[in-house]
Amino acid sequence: MFPKIIKLILSLLSIAYAILLFIDDYIGNGIMLLLLSGMFILIYFKNELIFLAFLRLRKQDFEGTEKWLRRIPNIEQNLVKKQQGYYHYLFGIIESQKNLTQAEKHFKSAMKLGLSMNHDMAMAKMSLAGIYLQKRRKREAQLLLSEAKKLDKHGMLSGQMKLIQQQMKKI
Repeated sequence: MFPKIIKLILSLLSIAYAILLFIDDYIGNGIMLLLLSGMFILIYFKNELIFLAFLRLRKQDFEGTEKWLRRIPNIEQNLVKKQQGYYHYLFGIIESQKNLTQAEKHFKSAMKLGLSMNHDMAMAKMSLAGIYLQKRRKREAQLLLSEAKKLDKHGMLSGQMKLIQQQMKKI
């Protein structure tokens, strides 16, 4: 993994060299370098290790997900703000299986840093509402659940939200 500043420098250098190749009539090589610079720009905004962690999480492999996330050194310098949010979001999902206090901390950090997709933010708020419910903090759980309902425009989380509401009625 490259630090984010190196990714930008490599992208700018490859664009500059591609322009030089276009000027010297090496069009094919210039196009190839532009594609390479596009790859550097893509991995600046979409971190490859977080992507691999998402793939492991999709297979319900929490240990593998944690392994990929632990490979990211110094997250403040190597990840942009939204990627840091997803880093904490993934750790929140992992920690919700083990330690609710740590999961709460990670979900709060993820919401503070921001997530780029509304359904991810809804999932984080719903998960935090479930944690608050287990800690008998019903009022905070209700607030988060209502915010999650507003963010879940396609109804992907409606079944899970109904389960949390049924648990709220028992408390």
